[in-house]
Amino acid sequence: MKLIKTEVLAGTSSFLATVYIVAVNPAILSQAGMPFGAVVTSTVLVSFLGSLMMGWYAKNPIIVAPGMGMNAFFTFTAVKYMGLTYQEALGAVFWAGVFFMLISAFNFREAVLKAIPDNVRKGVSVGIGLFICFVGLQNAHIVVDNPATLVGLRSLKDPLSITFFVGLFVTAILVVKKQSGALIAGIALTTLLCIPIGRWWGDASAVNFGDPTLVNYTGLFAWPDFSLVFQADFIGSLKFSYIPIIFAFAFTDMFDGISTLVGLTEAADLKDDNGNPRNLRQSLMTDAFSTLIAGLTGSSPGTAYIESAVGIQQGGRTGQTAIVAAFLFLPLMFLSPLVSLVPATASSIALVLVGAFMMEPVKDIKWHNLEESLPAFIALSFIPFSYSITQGIVFGLLSYTLIKILLGKTKEVSPVLIMINILSIIALCL
Repeated sequence: MKLIKTEVLAGTSSFLATVYIVAVNPAILSQAGMPFGAVVTSTVLVSFLGSLMMGWYAKNPIIVAPGMGMNAFFTFTAVKYMGLTYQEALGAVFWAGVFFMLISAFNFREAVLKAIPDNVRKGVSVGIGLFICFVGLQNAHIVVDNPATLVGLRSLKDPLSITFFVGLFVTAILVVKKQSGALIAGIALTTLLCIPIGRWWGDASAVNFGDPTLVNYTGLFAWPDFSLVFQADFIGSLKFSYIPIIFAFAFTDMFDGISTLVGLTEAADLKDDNGNPRNLRQSLMTDAFSTLIAGLTGSSPGTAYIESAVGIQQGGRTGQTAIVAAFLFLPLMFLSPLVSLVPATASSIALVLVGAFMMEPVKDIKWHNLEESLPAFIALSFIPFSYSITQGIVFGLLSYTLIKILLGKTKEVSPVLIMINILSIIALCL
């Protein structure tokens, strides 16, 4: 009985640490033209099915939900930058999941893992963190257009700017104090602070009371919207020029999932007899399955969440932790009107802080070794500055390959990496 109580408390803690995604994911994906209420439903479906499979099949206390970074890549790179329809982008997510499942099922992932330079991988992770932070500051209208410098800072005298920074600092304090549910608490607080802005300053963008462009219902409750289910364009997403998109989804999802799983299992000592992460193959299959399901149900890729550490710290050690969290997500499927009240000023706080969380790998880049660190730097800088995760990955890998070849170190460039580079060059020229 004590064990069950511990797992329930752990699952609840992990849920509170990850539930912010139900508000943030629709806020980002709706900018790709997807119905807000439908994205709430798809986000909950991916979180429920992915976490349930992680608990039942992989037997690990790890939450799965649509990944931060991948939702920004979906909207701002795939749809807005490269011009895919959101249906084609969903198709790319589906094929990325299929690819991920195949290399996980047939153990090809080792070849792909070895092909991608470790420092470039870390650079990509940091670059995505900077990109997410930049998107958050833009969505909150803290960073705005400036004809002289491209971007600039909004006036700090603006009520929304003041509210954003108050919410950001309060949330940051909660995070530093390791309060359970810190991000969702900060989002809720900032949403409440935004309500007077619309009434006193007439800024209608502060809180979206019953905005019919976001949801088709009034009040706080509504039936789930399944209009995005099976809307993926499976054929249209297979254009050759879209291969980098599929690769970027699969690449980022795979390495994010592996690093998260390894980190969590190491911290919680969830290892098998050989010292490897417990049920790693099943966990990676779950990660891949959640990406495939995301494409089918209408969301950006699902992945394991590092916030699962909150539940693990509460004593969660079995799959029951993930199963409890999975079922806690389900009621949110009926709350899309309530979720739609969250303004960009509030949801962007999570983007900025998650961006900060993703900075940690920068310390592990071998900065003293320029032939390793320069490609990593190119990757991490190109992602936010080109506003494209794909461009960062492509140029990071190309620069690594060229540097090694010019230095006569061709043995350090695998055939798999050469094939990836060739496909990337062809795609860039199309």
